[in-house]
Amino acid sequence: MGDLKDARLIYLKGFLFLAGALTASALILAEHPSWRLAALLAAALWCACRFYYFAFYVIEKYVDGKYRFAGLLDFARYLLR
Repeated sequence: MGDLKDARLIYLKGFLFLAGALTASALILAEHPSWRLAALLAAALWCACRFYYFAFYVIEKYVDGKYRFAGLLDFARYLLR
């Protein structure tokens, strides 16, 4: 499968990820409703998003501009070198 190039499909993919995260979070909170769990879930999601940003944007722009990552496995291989 090739790279996604159509801007509409890229936006759709992004919003599908958002919908999946919101749905999963809502189902978790529906099963175990508590403010503490909601806060922990929000913190975990926020930290995961920040790590993803770090792995792709920060490393490329501020640490090593010649590397382009295709996924988290590529990032792990880069770290192990």
